[in-house]
Amino acid sequence: MDIIDGIRAFVATAQTGSFTGGAERLGISNRLTSKYVAELETRLGTRLLQRTTRRVGLTAAGEDLLARAPALLDDLDAMLGAVTDEARGFTGALRISAPVTLGEAYVADLLHRFAAPHPELVIDLRLSDSYADLAREGIDLAFRVGDPGMSTLRVRRLGVIRSHLVAAPAYLQQHPAPRRPVDLAAHSCILDTNRRDPGRWTFERDGQAQHVSVAGRYQVNSARVARDLAVQGLGLAYCPAFVLDHALETGALRPVLKEYTNVTIPFGAAYLENRTLPRKVRALIDFAAADAKQLFR
Repeated sequence: MDIIDGIRAFVATAQTGSFTGGAERLGISNRLTSKYVAELETRLGTRLLQRTTRRVGLTAAGEDLLARAPALLDDLDAMLGAVTDEARGFTGALRISAPVTLGEAYVADLLHRFAAPHPELVIDLRLSDSYADLAREGIDLAFRVGDPGMSTLRVRRLGVIRSHLVAAPAYLQQHPAPRRPVDLAAHSCILDTNRRDPGRWTFERDGQAQHVSVAGRYQVNSARVARDLAVQGLGLAYCPAFVLDHALETGALRPVLKEYTNVTIPFGAAYLENRTLPRKVRALIDFAAADAKQLFR
């Protein structure tokens, strides 16, 4: 008999109160369950259970072992499961929620890189700018920007999202660049209606926040479209950094009001408070945390 089999048989019997209950839990015969416990007692040199015709009770030694054994078995199962996952790869489905622009610009590629070593892992990515109900929709993990939205959620902070005020060279040739946030009142601004207050932009300088009201002909619910409209010279846009890298590198857009600090928004991975996370979800969270350090600092 393997000692682990004996401990499993003992725990199942002690927790159910009978060898029959323990056998049903383990999926083995009553006779084999009783045999495993008896052999464990022989190996330990002490009686663990008091047998009666109907039920079993715990001896002092049995109470001590029962207090420790379940945690030991859980740790063993977790360790063996982790080794198995690493050898075989993760399997099954992962259902992920993310905002549309962040999902298209970053999360989709993140999930592709995470899933690449696990050919039997299925990724179900759901993009929406509305907060998903994780419990009702069966979402394993939600990438969220700003307030996670529900007290029943736990959030692993991944970083912060910075926004930058940008304009195309063609626009700046026709309109003098603003030197202070208050100057934006004289400019055509492209509003991203996904922001909590799209017509109010915030900047900081010397620790002081400055809030300015802005307006313009174009209002869109996509940071990518706001960026593209700005590239066409149609106004100033206040966009998250993750949609701007290429446009800034090529000179299609130029930063404006560079001496002002732009307010940051937290970015994190949310999951249900009282849910035991599967190993593949925990692995994805750790992968995202390490990856986000490169982009969201």
